[in-house]
Amino acid sequence: MLDILLHLLPHIASSLLYAALGYHFWHTRWRATGKPLDPLPMQAWERLAIFVALTLQGVGLYDGLFGAGGMRFSFSFALSLMLWLAVVIYWLESFHSRMDGLQPMVLPLAALCAASPALFPQVHVIAHAYAWGFKLHFLAAMLAYSLFTLSALHAVFMGFVERKLHQKELNGHFSSLPPILTMEALLFRMIIIAFSLLTVALGSGVMFSEAIFGKALVLDHKTLFAFASWGIFAALLIGRHAYGWRGRIALRWTLSGFLVLLLAYIGSRFVSEVLLGRI
Repeated sequence: MLDILLHLLPHIASSLLYAALGYHFWHTRWRATGKPLDPLPMQAWERLAIFVALTLQGVGLYDGLFGAGGMRFSFSFALSLMLWLAVVIYWLESFHSRMDGLQPMVLPLAALCAASPALFPQVHVIAHAYAWGFKLHFLAAMLAYSLFTLSALHAVFMGFVERKLHQKELNGHFSSLPPILTMEALLFRMIIIAFSLLTVALGSGVMFSEAIFGKALVLDHKTLFAFASWGIFAALLIGRHAYGWRGRIALRWTLSGFLVLLLAYIGSRFVSEVLLGRI
């Protein structure tokens, strides 16, 4: 029993810290007080607290994935790893770009996902985990998932800020954000990188299917959803380049592509592992 609690402790501790930080950022950045507010960039102690949460979650992920030898995985670990990478990318990017205001969206979601391995501990052993083709496929896929998650949250946040701007209801913190066009350029930069990684993940899955999965490529629902998501993001990038798509059009396409991608692995594994009880 004690061993189980020790294994779960990093997941629970990081989840609680993410949740506390999410509330803190909402209270200091988003909460309307009716008073004029000065711009409040991320403080040093806030960056340190996020780093501590990332370290705790990283310890739990490593122990869960590799602690028993070989590699174990599940939809809950996929969610946790996806948001761990997303927060790492966000944390690093915040040193170079103004991303203030996005914390109350990223951190509560990270809290939920960090706790998911404790709530759904079922795992299955990954065969061929040490093949280089699998490593390439897995790393590219998880980075793509993480960047698309950040892109989706960033797109929603942009829509929120744009609506507040049109309604002239921005408080002091939101009014200090970069211009919408600058935020939009950051969004498409993330989407381009994520799309490139997704292309690598799909390409490696097709080319090395037998080495990675032990069988030839099967056009199941997971594969179809993944390629459908790739097509949606490809259409978005073409529309952006050829027709100047932006604003609500870009938001709809970004969220549609992300939701379809989410169904490709995490949705299918949730149904298989939790609803049907298959490992």
